[in-house]
Order: sequence, then C-alpha cells, then structure tokens
Amino acid sequence: MEFNTTSTSVSRGRLWAGRAMSGLASLFLLADGVAKLFKPAPVLEGTLQLGYAENVIIPLGIVLTVCTILYVVPRTSLLGALLLTGYLGGAVATHVRVGAPWFPVLFPVMMGTLVWGGLWMRDQRVRELLPLIGGLRQPGTSVEITASHLPQLGQ
Repeated sequence: MEFNTTSTSVSRGRLWAGRAMSGLASLFLLADGVAKLFKPAPVLEGTLQLGYAENVIIPLGIVLTVCTILYVVPRTSLLGALLLTGYLGGAVATHVRVGAPWFPVLFPVMMGTLVWGGLWMRDQRVRELLPLIGGLRQPGTSVEITASHLPQLGQ
C-alpha cells in the first residue's frame, strides 16, 4: 500500500500541537521506564501492590523505555505507538484485575490517547490511515484500497 505524504502538508499549529501531545506522553513514559530501571521505593511498592514480582520491574522498564524511544524517533514512531498501545493495554488490564479506582485504570488510556493523538496530528500518513469522520478529514487524504493492493492468489 502506498501513502501519498506530499498531497497535504501539516499546518504549523497542527504540527506543534502534535509535538506537544507526543512530547508530554513521551516524557512521562520515559520517566516511568527509567524509574523502573533504578527501582526506587515507590516503584517497588507500587509494582508489588499490583501483584508483580520484584524481578519483573527492570524488564518492564527496558520494554517501556525501548518502546518510548522507538516512538520518539520519527522513522519508527508508528512502530513505537503500536508497541506502546500493547504496553498501556497491559497496564489497564493490571489495574482492572486488582480492582483499582477509576483514575489508575483510565490514566493509561489517556496516555495512549496522547500517543496516538500526537502522532495523528504530526504525521500525514497516520491521518491517511486513520481518517476522522465529521469534516476534519481533508480532501484527498483517504486511503483507497483496490484490487491492485491485494496480493494475487496463485502467483
């Protein structure tokens, strides 16, 4: 599938709003990932309260830090967003499993919204892949899939 990234440029306002959203999410996720690498008392206590063993804290920190770095690098930002979505989904499931109040359950959802919203605002390819309905979609930005995009069977 080919994406035409030059058909519509990103406005300065949209670009900076996307950078701000992505930056906020990235700073928080990077701080969380790096904190897990050093295991300060609050991180250790919080992880144990969620039912995880102490020996998983550093691997979780490595995974979160690597995913966040992938998200920050423009060339790999889509991969990073996909991986962060999985990580944040696990965080939601963990908080639901232990019966946490609504804020700890929804906070990863808010982070995911910042991750994808920021990427959507600053990357034309993501807007083409995930067009919004209701007039926000710009003309010529929809992705059309035709028979030529599908693999030919038997060839």
